[in-house]
Amino acid sequence: MRILGIDPGYAILGYGIIDVTGNRFSAVDYGSIMTDASMDMTSRLQSIYANLTNLINTYKPDEASIEELFFNNNAKTAILVGEARGVALLACANGGLPIGEYTPLQIKQSLVGYGRADKKQVQFMVKTMLNLAQVPKPDDTADALAAAICHAHSKGKKDFLKGITG
Repeated sequence: MRILGIDPGYAILGYGIIDVTGNRFSAVDYGSIMTDASMDMTSRLQSIYANLTNLINTYKPDEASIEELFFNNNAKTAILVGEARGVALLACANGGLPIGEYTPLQIKQSLVGYGRADKKQVQFMVKTMLNLAQVPKPDDTADALAAAICHAHSKGKKDFLKGITG
């Protein structure tokens, strides 16, 4: 199975594409979609949508995983990130991808076993689980790969439970 993980943002949107075979994970591609602060918000959203659509068409993931918004004290920032997240959801839906949505707590729990793990612990697990030479940068990229791994773990549990319950 191929999973596209997304860490939403309007300045930097992290993405990570992994292949899952049994309990093995391998990184296919990862990086970030960056938009320039000089662009108006509509242009930034168009760029995010076009780039994600291109990734979906190029790598043909089977499913997508996106991090839910963490509450931000700055309402304006939260709204703008929410708009970028909506565009990411639309790109995945238009690409025909089933979408898993996970809170930061769920992602940390899935990778580290502790929902209050710090960013460095999550990044270390991403590097280790994907057998990468170094932690992916920027942080948004590592977070997107973590979301993809979380989805694979969640999917594995659901498939396992389906198998034992009929």
